[in-house]
Amino acid sequence: MAHPRPSRRSLLRSGAALAALALTDGCSSDGGGEPSGPAPSGSPSGAPESGGSWAMPAESRPHTRTFMAWPALEEVWGDQLPGVRQDIAGLAQAIAGFEPVVLMARPDQADQARQAVGSSVEVIELMVDDLWARDTGPTFVTGPQGLAGVDFNFNGWGNKQTHANDAQVARNLLAHYGITRIQAPITGEGGAIEVDGEGTLMATESSWVNDNRNPGKTRDQIEASFKDLLGVRKVLWFKGVAGQDITDCHIDALARFAEPGTAVLHRPAADTPPDIWSTASDQALEVLKSATDAMGRTLKVVELPEPDFDLIQGSGKSFLATYINYYVCNGGVIVPRFGDQSADDNAARIIGDLHPGRKVTQVSIHHIAGGGGGIHCATQQQPATTGASPS
Repeated sequence: MAHPRPSRRSLLRSGAALAALALTDGCSSDGGGEPSGPAPSGSPSGAPESGGSWAMPAESRPHTRTFMAWPALEEVWGDQLPGVRQDIAGLAQAIAGFEPVVLMARPDQADQARQAVGSSVEVIELMVDDLWARDTGPTFVTGPQGLAGVDFNFNGWGNKQTHANDAQVARNLLAHYGITRIQAPITGEGGAIEVDGEGTLMATESSWVNDNRNPGKTRDQIEASFKDLLGVRKVLWFKGVAGQDITDCHIDALARFAEPGTAVLHRPAADTPPDIWSTASDQALEVLKSATDAMGRTLKVVELPEPDFDLIQGSGKSFLATYINYYVCNGGVIVPRFGDQSADDNAARIIGDLHPGRKVTQVSIHHIAGGGGGIHCATQQQPATTGASPS
């Protein structure tokens, strides 16, 4: 795999840094420092009110559209770029069967992108570097004033990859649609947060309490910012693993909320030898088993096993083979297909059961996965601000 990123697969399979993963209960209280107020800027629809007026809806709530990005740089993907673009086009078309999709593409690549995705996907001209819209785009929140987007100051996952244009995607996309921009007082990515829509957020310490993003900031200070920016009341922290993959262990490759009160957790295959990722998953399981959410509920935990790496399509040291990185859209749920038929079918069944009433669509993403990401990483939802049903 000709890909220059630090290896996510080394996190998933290597045991070299196992001792560096300190186990902790990881579960915070409601306390922890005074909120650092968001700095509103570029607010065409009016400045946000003080902390508490905005909240991040659960992904399962109705969407206005899904944003994606057309990968631009051969220096990042090398000879895999055509295959990655093919995966992005197929994913965009699959989501477009459920809701509008807007694909951001560089002006000189927009026609190529339009030809690839067809008429079912809207392409807008906006400078991007890579495909990871979850991390580069804004994280949307809603409130009494309607819609706003939180700009988490994307810095290439701690300056690990070219991001001169991607650092401006959130700002530029919000300006394009005339949506209020809230500049966060912390640095991070959309894939590093997971909310249940009822006041609970999950995150890993390794991707937030890290000097490559938030030097000098404590976990309590970052947690206070989450509460102020995203309207959450309780944060469940997992230790994660720093420095072993490009994201420093994003939560959306480890654990998700299927619904309030139910968490779904990535689990290694039964015969997987102990390694960093299995230890991280074990630690997360212990946190979830003993945690309560913002409503005081004990969490139900559903385990989602990974595929057999000897049976998957695609390869490379950065390959991310987790089903957790699925995407919930209006009336549907988009699930990765890796080529291990038994595991693929099992994952589709589990995820389908967790999201009743939604059509499960499996999409092959082995080129995207080869770069260390997945379906959720490549998408960012804009929540609807009306009471429309998710169908």
